[in-house]
Amino acid sequence: MKKYSSGLVSEAFWFIEFKKMVIMRHQGCTWDEIRELYVEQNMLAMPRKQRAMRIYGYLKGRVETLDAEISEIFINSDLQTQKTVNIISIALKNRLFYEFLYEVYREKIQTGASEITHSDIDSFFRKKQEQDKTIGAWTEHTFKRLKGAYFTLLTESGLLKTQGNKKMINPPVLDESLEAYLIKSGSKQLLKALTGVDI
Repeated sequence: MKKYSSGLVSEAFWFIEFKKMVIMRHQGCTWDEIRELYVEQNMLAMPRKQRAMRIYGYLKGRVETLDAEISEIFINSDLQTQKTVNIISIALKNRLFYEFLYEVYREKIQTGASEITHSDIDSFFRKKQEQDKTIGAWTEHTFKRLKGAYFTLLTESGLLKTQGNKKMINPPVLDESLEAYLIKSGSKQLLKALTGVDI
């Protein structure tokens, strides 16, 4: 089982950069060729090479969670489906975020709640602090940054919509091919986490 990580405090949704990398891999580019473009040629327009290398690493980790079939679905799908695949890759790479989607987002949909609040995320983190020593050692500053990261990722992916100061739940209507893929590949729990629908 993957260890818990607070790494999402340093990540963003990076949809355009993620999409380009998925396409390049689908076209047969090697990781060395992609690294050359993203880091050496600074396609990410980072002020420091070290930062470009870190972002390249984050994106590479996401793309490596995707097999050829879901990459094909991504390339041939609409914008919302592509954003959903990006959030799936983030969840597959980060255990805590995956559990948040399943334990909080899914439950909110199933109970008919209309929004996710700051207290919802705070309660989730408190529960995890009690359950795991690693998370229990994190600082309040880390949790604050993580909460901001979660809200940003969910909003940019379309899973939440901003309405004034509220973050309204907006479950995705999954493309049939993506839904079938998640079921076939043994990812029914992830499908439930995103849609709230028990399969």
